[in-house]
Amino acid sequence: MTAVVEQTADWRRLSPRMLAVHPVQEVPRAFPLLLGLFVVGRHGGSGDLWRLAGVAVVVGLAMVRWFTTTYRVTPEQVQVRRGLLRRTVLSVPRDRVRTVDVTSHLLHRVLGLARVTVGTGQCDRKRGGEVRLDGLSTAEAARLRVELLDRSPVPVVPAGPASAAAPGAGTAAPTETELAALRPRWVRYAPFSLSGLVSVGVVVGFVQRAASEAHVDVFRFGPLRSAGEDLSRAPLALAVAEVVLAVLVVAAVAGTVGYVLAFWRFRLTRQAGGTLHVTRGLVTTRSTTIEERRLRGVEVSEPLLLRAVRGARCIAIATGLRVGRGAERGGSLLLPPAPRVEAETVAAAVLRTDVPLTVPLTPHGRRARWRRYTRALTGAVLFVAAVAVGARLFGWPQRLWLAALVALPVAVVLAEDRYRNLGHAVTRGFLVSRLGSVVRRRYALSTDGIVGWTFRRSLFQRRAGLVTLEATTAAGRQRYEVPDVAFGHALAVADEAVPGLLTPFLTRRR
Repeated sequence: MTAVVEQTADWRRLSPRMLAVHPVQEVPRAFPLLLGLFVVGRHGGSGDLWRLAGVAVVVGLAMVRWFTTTYRVTPEQVQVRRGLLRRTVLSVPRDRVRTVDVTSHLLHRVLGLARVTVGTGQCDRKRGGEVRLDGLSTAEAARLRVELLDRSPVPVVPAGPASAAAPGAGTAAPTETELAALRPRWVRYAPFSLSGLVSVGVVVGFVQRAASEAHVDVFRFGPLRSAGEDLSRAPLALAVAEVVLAVLVVAAVAGTVGYVLAFWRFRLTRQAGGTLHVTRGLVTTRSTTIEERRLRGVEVSEPLLLRAVRGARCIAIATGLRVGRGAERGGSLLLPPAPRVEAETVAAAVLRTDVPLTVPLTPHGRRARWRRYTRALTGAVLFVAAVAVGARLFGWPQRLWLAALVALPVAVVLAEDRYRNLGHAVTRGFLVSRLGSVVRRRYALSTDGIVGWTFRRSLFQRRAGLVTLEATTAAGRQRYEVPDVAFGHALAVADEAVPGLLTPFLTRRR
C-alpha cells in the first residue's frame, strides 16, 4: 500500500514567485563570473552586451534552480528532488521530523513567501539531516507545518440524539494557549545581554582584518584619527576609561537594535496538536514548532550582566534542535531576555509543573567550595605574577602590576559566587542542577530522557574525593553535569534518577 501511495503522490514545485527571489540569491554565487564579464566588456568595447550576458546568466541560473526543484509529502516520507547535471533526491521519514522552522526574510515577506526547514535531529551543524524548501507561499508553509507536526488525536463524536444533549457540545476546544508574549518594557534587558558586545567584537575584527589585508591604517581617516590623537594625549587611566565607556555604549545600542529586530512580536503558544510554537522577528520573521513529546526539559540561563538586573532567558531541552549554533539561531529559545520571574513562569508552564524550579537544592559541601577558591586564586596569582615579571624585565609601569592586584579580590568574589550557585536535586521525574557564575544555569532534565551516566574525575578531583556526574541525553547540549560531588553521593543521585541503570556496572564489596 505504501509503495502505491508513493508512486502516485504528485511532485510539487515551489511558488513561481521565487523566480523574483532566486536571481537576488544567485548574485553572490555568480559574483566571480559577473566580475569577469564586466572586466572583459570594459576592455572589449562592448560593455552593454556583456552586462546583458551577465544578467542572462544570473536569471538563467535562477530559473534552472526553480525548474529542477520539486518536493512531495507522502504518508511515510518527505522528499525533495533537485539538480540538473547532478540529480539528488533527499528523503526523510516523517517519524524522524523533530522541528519545523518557517522563516520569511524581507523580500520573502513582500512576495508572500516563506522558507520551511524541517529538522530531524541527526546533526546540528552544516544542515545535516534537514530538509529545506525555500519558496513556499505563506499559506502552504503554515499548512505543511501543521501537517508534519500535528499529533492530536481525531475527536470521536458520538452519533444519535444523546450527543446533542451532552454537556459542552458545540464548544470547540481552544486551538492554542498563549504562554508568553513580548512586552515592550522587556527591551530594557537588551543592553545587559552579551549579544551587543559580541556583535561589536565581530565588526571590529572584520574591519581590522580587512584593513590589514588592504594595508590601510584606519586611524588615519576622519573621526578615528581625531579620537586616536585625543586618546594619545590623555592620561592612561582616562584613555582606558573612555575606550571602555565607548565600547559599552556601542554594545548597548547594538544589543538593543538586535533585540528589537530578532524578538519583536515574540509569542510562545501551546498548540492543540501537542506542540510548542514560537514566532518572532521584525524584518525577518521566524516561526519554530517543537513537538512536546520531544521535549526533555528546560534551562533558565542568567548571564552575569543580565543576572545583575534580575533578568534571564528560558531555553528548551529537546531533541532535534540545533544547539551547536546557539539557542537563538538553533530555535531552542523559549523566552528572550526578560524578568527572571517571567522566565521561571514560562519554564513552569512548558513543564506543566513548577516543582523543578522551586525545589530546594542540595549544596555541594566544603570540598567543592575549596576547589572553587583554589582554581580562581591560582589563576589570579599567576596573572599578577606575569604582570610583575613584565614590569621587572620589560620596564612596564609599576602601577600596572599594582592595578593587577585587583584580580585577587575579584577572584575571591567569583569563587564564592560560583560555590553559592552550585546545587542539585532529584524530584518528580526531573534531575535539577544549577551551576556557573559568568553564566548561571539552572536546568531541569527529565529523567525519562537520560540514556546514560558519565563519571568524570580529574587528578585534583580524585585527591579531593570528588567527581563530576554527567547525565547523557539525546536532547539539547547532550551532556548535563552535576559537578564536584562525593563519589558515593553521585552514585546515589544517578540511581535515584534512573533506578537500575547502573546496576549492571556495580560490584558489591565482600
